[in-house]
Amino acid sequence: MPDFRRRSHEPEWMDGDDVAPDVFAACIEDLAKVNTLTLARPPTLAFLDRAFAATPLDHALTVVDVGFGAGDMLRALARHARRRGRKVRLIGFDINPRSEPVARRLTPPDLTIDFRTGDAFAVEEPVDLVVSSLVTHHMSDAEIVQFLRWMEHKAALGWFVNDLHRHRFAYHGFALLAAVMRWHPFVRHDGPLSIARAFRREDWSDLLVAAGLKGKTELRWRFPFRYCVERRRW
Repeated sequence: MPDFRRRSHEPEWMDGDDVAPDVFAACIEDLAKVNTLTLARPPTLAFLDRAFAATPLDHALTVVDVGFGAGDMLRALARHARRRGRKVRLIGFDINPRSEPVARRLTPPDLTIDFRTGDAFAVEEPVDLVVSSLVTHHMSDAEIVQFLRWMEHKAALGWFVNDLHRHRFAYHGFALLAAVMRWHPFVRHDGPLSIARAFRREDWSDLLVAAGLKGKTELRWRFPFRYCVERRRW
């Protein structure tokens, strides 16, 4: 049983270097289904709407998604922008080379998304927004502080982090849901562990202070069991 007073540092199976590509693909495809069922995308889409409202209709926002996995967030962003009648340039970065082939396979040709394997810190073109969904819990505290500072430096208009709330009910509830849904064994193992690796409000407060961002962001809880950190420059 995890100690929910502090973040777990136990590694997730999906982050192992020896995971076979077909196993990894099956895992992240199931994670995309999890994201749909657990309402993972709406907070990030709402952030995009706020950016749309603050920018001219003819301005095509450049949005970078860090840690795209199966690409489901980027596809949701593309479709959302289309429904709003807005043009966007979407760039995804994932350090795991197994992710890009899956994301490309699942993305229909009518959605223009630039999937890249590598470190997002290497992006050279100007960026309006950086978003990250369910990725920071894979990082150490020091890596998160570095990531926050990079987003603050790189994103001209703002950035948005959407991740899990470390909570006993979420931990046990997801374990039960994953068993009922018969999701991939990696998902059934890593899902509860992701929650144990995730955050409470005080964790985010400390991380934001360490990154020099105290008073510059909004930290909000979102259903079900999410914390979202938002930085706006409009």
